[in-house]
Amino acid sequence: MHRHTVRLALVTTLVVTALAVAAPSGPAGADATCPSGCPSLASAARQLVSRDGGPPGVIVLVDRDGKVAVHSFGTAEVGAATPISSSDHLRLASVSKAYSGAVALSLVADGRLHLSDTVGRWVPGMPATWNRVTLGELLQHTSGIPDFSQAPGFGPAVVQSLLVPPPPVDLLAFAFDQKLSFTPPGSSYHYSNSDNELVALMVEGATHRTYEQQLAQRVLGPLRLRSTSLPEGADLPVPYAHGYDVRPAMAPDDVTNLFAAGWSWASGGVVATPGDADRFVRGYVRGATTSRSVRAEQFRFRPGSSEPEGPGTNEVGLAVFRYATRCGTVYGHTGNTSGYTQFAAATSDGARSVVVSVNAQITPRDAPAAFAELRSVETLAVCAALTP
Repeated sequence: MHRHTVRLALVTTLVVTALAVAAPSGPAGADATCPSGCPSLASAARQLVSRDGGPPGVIVLVDRDGKVAVHSFGTAEVGAATPISSSDHLRLASVSKAYSGAVALSLVADGRLHLSDTVGRWVPGMPATWNRVTLGELLQHTSGIPDFSQAPGFGPAVVQSLLVPPPPVDLLAFAFDQKLSFTPPGSSYHYSNSDNELVALMVEGATHRTYEQQLAQRVLGPLRLRSTSLPEGADLPVPYAHGYDVRPAMAPDDVTNLFAAGWSWASGGVVATPGDADRFVRGYVRGATTSRSVRAEQFRFRPGSSEPEGPGTNEVGLAVFRYATRCGTVYGHTGNTSGYTQFAAATSDGARSVVVSVNAQITPRDAPAAFAELRSVETLAVCAALTP
């Protein structure tokens, strides 16, 4: 019965919703090159994993100019005593949207795509109301295109075929009969997983190559992300941190391999280690995969929160969010899916960065107290990275 409950919870919360060099760091749980503020960060992380309904494990990477402090508490697998390490693979959930953004903006820098290009130009067979939406609007979630994962037919389809996902175009088809969230496109903000599926399909239309090939060529290779992948199935590369469904007064349920990553594809399917996630976000935010002029367009912000909301005041750019905290401002993305919650962000020059990963889905709706504690950990991690 509990497994059935977990599957139903998955399909209602599957909001499918970046990577330090493998530099030597202390053992998990130790504070290597610990900056000011680490004791409070460590205390908050310990409290998070010890609370009822909290995640089994948490890992925080604080990277200051290439010197990485690793804080890991709890466990990567219930019943074991091994904390999550920076080389364990986890699902990045909606942090994946930054990767599709990196691919698309690389093509814009090369002149293969333009921010003004429309869905209708590059992706045939979409609803007529979607065709005038531009790449820039997709990247900033101002398209108004409804979220396929919130469509009535999506949940039952996932339950019926957890391990065999449909092609990406068929994912979008769940939203074909839904009205636009607003009109005209560009006039408002509404976070939608459909946006990044369409970004990836525009990449394929403009290059005549698969999104996976472009991801490898334009992001994984240049940033040396050797522990990052976009699988289609449910398996994670070894080693990995198990993902759990956690609920107060109930034993954690392992949901690591419950569903195939193809059910979220470019909007949430990327798998990476915390170390690779750190390397990615540092390169991505500083503009390593695009041009100076395109990055300037990317860093035009408007009100809009990531999913889940990140620390501080959230604003949205093109496939990147700005998080203005009490200790300073960082840029990146959050992610949240069954078994995992993620936060990866860096300063504008990529010199300082943080990655916070837990092996449970912690949401403000289902676990408000635990989510508030997770937000505190994220904020303290940013402070540890930015405070002299």
